[in-house]
Amino acid sequence: MEIPFEHRQSAHCETGVAANLMSHYGLDINESMAFGIGSGLFFGYLPFIRLNHLPLTTYRINTGGIMKRLTKRLGVNLSMTQFRNPAKAMDALDRKLEEGVPVGCQTGGYWLPYFPQAYRFHFNMHNIVVIGRDGDDYKISDPIFEAPVTCHRRDLVKARFAKGALAPKGKMYFVESVSSAPDLPQAVKRGIREVCRTMLKAPVSMIGVKGIRKLAQQVERWPRKFGSEKALLYLGQVIRMQEEIGTGGAGFRFIYAAFLQQAADVLATPRFAELASEMTAIGDHWRQFAVAGARNCKGRARPGDSYAAMAAILNQCADREAALYKDLLALAA
Repeated sequence: MEIPFEHRQSAHCETGVAANLMSHYGLDINESMAFGIGSGLFFGYLPFIRLNHLPLTTYRINTGGIMKRLTKRLGVNLSMTQFRNPAKAMDALDRKLEEGVPVGCQTGGYWLPYFPQAYRFHFNMHNIVVIGRDGDDYKISDPIFEAPVTCHRRDLVKARFAKGALAPKGKMYFVESVSSAPDLPQAVKRGIREVCRTMLKAPVSMIGVKGIRKLAQQVERWPRKFGSEKALLYLGQVIRMQEEIGTGGAGFRFIYAAFLQQAADVLATPRFAELASEMTAIGDHWRQFAVAGARNCKGRARPGDSYAAMAAILNQCADREAALYKDLLALAA
């Protein structure tokens, strides 16, 4: 039993799953459009939340937020359920597959055996689509892989009920109905407005553009505050979150730039394409910060890679993003 489902590889699991599910039900949505309509772009420096005992830096909204916003704005009715009992969770999955319904699942990536060993770590927010079953083997569309993969039932149970932070608790979701006439231009505008308001007007100093500037202040202080060894641990965490966990900070900005290029066509406003080019340049600037940070972490720092210089790059990113969001907010009013 296998559901005819078009598998498309993507840069990020949630946006890839969202786009592929929407396309399965006749909505012409790709990954960048899903990311933009779902208001995925974000920044938060959250030192009170620890990951591996180090402060959390995040470049996208919370897991599940993109899917919820995307479906709401496109008039898609999405059913989402969590379970306490693994047997009941698998029974519910099997029933939907028998009905010919592709099912999204939140999983712990460490327990998915098709992941190469070098890439397996405890990350409980990995999204997949289950599209078929042959006995105890499940056919899976995992959007970060080139082609569909197979996973045994026991491994899928482990992944769906992984323990630890943000445990998935058997979460599964599927489309129940789709609007016959979704308002794509309005959905695009709403997605843009929410990102801009969050990034420009967040009431706390750790979120949005203010959060980027807060991080810049902290980066410059770390060597004096913690000493060189601990400062490198903190810096390495920021770079890891930017470039290795999920799609990362610069990567999300490149995806958003692709969304703005499409918004120019959907809204018949060429200015969005110009702002897409600026967002791409901002993503490149974030990468400059990451490269300087990586050289420090590897003991290969150059004269221009000081903590003050890295903080200056972050402040430049903040300034450029603030100007861009103001322009976008005016265009999407």
